[in-house]
Amino acid sequence: MSREILLLVDALAHEKNVDKAIVFTALEMALASATKKHFHEDMDVQVVIERETGNYRCFRNKLVVADDAVENPARQISLSEALQYDADIKLGDHIEEPLKAIEFDRIGAQAAKQVIFQRIRDAEREQNLNDFLERKEYLIAGTIKRMERGNAIVESGRIEAILPRDQMVPKENLRVGDRVRAYLLRVDRLTKGPQLVLSRTSPEFLIKLFQLEVPEIEEGLLEIKMAARDPGSRAKIAVKSTDPRIDPIGTCVGMRGSRVQAVISELAGERIDIILWSENPATFVVNALAPAEISSIMVDEDKHSMDIIVDEENLAQAIGRGGQNVRLASELTGWNLNIMTVEESQKKNEEETSRICKLFMEKLGVDEEVADILVEEGFSTLEEIAYIPLNEMLEIEALDEETINKLRNQARNTLLTDAIASEGKFEHISGGLLSLEGMDMQLVRELAAKGINTQEELADLAADDLVEMTGIDIERANMLIIKAREPWFN
Repeated sequence: MSREILLLVDALAHEKNVDKAIVFTALEMALASATKKHFHEDMDVQVVIERETGNYRCFRNKLVVADDAVENPARQISLSEALQYDADIKLGDHIEEPLKAIEFDRIGAQAAKQVIFQRIRDAEREQNLNDFLERKEYLIAGTIKRMERGNAIVESGRIEAILPRDQMVPKENLRVGDRVRAYLLRVDRLTKGPQLVLSRTSPEFLIKLFQLEVPEIEEGLLEIKMAARDPGSRAKIAVKSTDPRIDPIGTCVGMRGSRVQAVISELAGERIDIILWSENPATFVVNALAPAEISSIMVDEDKHSMDIIVDEENLAQAIGRGGQNVRLASELTGWNLNIMTVEESQKKNEEETSRICKLFMEKLGVDEEVADILVEEGFSTLEEIAYIPLNEMLEIEALDEETINKLRNQARNTLLTDAIASEGKFEHISGGLLSLEGMDMQLVRELAAKGINTQEELADLAADDLVEMTGIDIERANMLIIKAREPWFN
């Protein structure tokens, strides 16, 4: 019988191109499964095959528990009984009870065969996947083998991957037998094994297609910095040349548009705007909004946004159909872009100027004339007036040194008063929040901004919600939620 086992292992390992150790393990599992069914008990059966001789032994594991804690005799044994087998045994150890091995020829049962072959199939799939991932091939070409609930199962060589419905280009009608290209989006680790998930809608897929069509990218002469897509409709890519002799846009377009047309064809006619990348954010935004002509740009570094001022006739083009052009430009550049006409910009500036003037008149106790002077000189906050270097403020010709010093002192006093009032306000509204272990004033402020002002309101939150609101780690969030809920159980 042992010789038959060795011959079977050799044959399966050779046929399936897997390591013998995998076949031995699969066979041990099959024998254990058949043995367990033979005894009709819920026990932990294990089989060990000697790799050299093919001999095998069968036994069952039992957990050693206290004498009064045996609940499942098939899997547990009392300490006093276990000590009869091994004088050194302790609670929590396992003891092996030999079982009579069933005859090998009884492994003809279908269930045992399925265990062996399923284990080998899993090993084959894992090995093929590891070989593929080691090659770091993110652009996959394959054939659609079948469709499952709208998702395409793509076969590429010896591996299978899934192209979900939501990762297909809209209006794309893929069918069984079609050849497709896609980007390896991620690897999902499932109970039945790892699964490759593909995408034809990700910006990375667009970048990989250009790398395939434009050899200068592979050579390092050209670089695609960023990409943004509205799949199936329109896309933008930002390119940069590392060689001043190379035109990055013309190189990506190719002779008579051959290179960009090859990418467009792969993406079912998706229009592609090729943008010149720039280190200057404003210049980059102007390029990204092309072909619309920009009159001027107002940059707000704090809010990471830009007001884009265009003439009335360029407004529709800058925004694009359904806001597509400005949305893609915003995604490409990473800036929040607000498109407005000259008239809208003037109105906004007037409203902002009026707001700042009122702030200065109220907080600094100055008249409208002085407030207007401060605004015209570029001041917009009390902090700027309070802490900007004195020599810079003395350059304001319309104000004398005495007035400037009074303004600076008043600004500082106002900021201090507001800060004290703010602390008092938060202490008042926070109720029991500050008393919770792990809570601080900064977190109280963030919670108050989200409408969470009391311990009861915090207790109603889930830990995930608290993490999303404040950005704290999940361990701290769990601790705070537990502390906030303590009154529920007292």
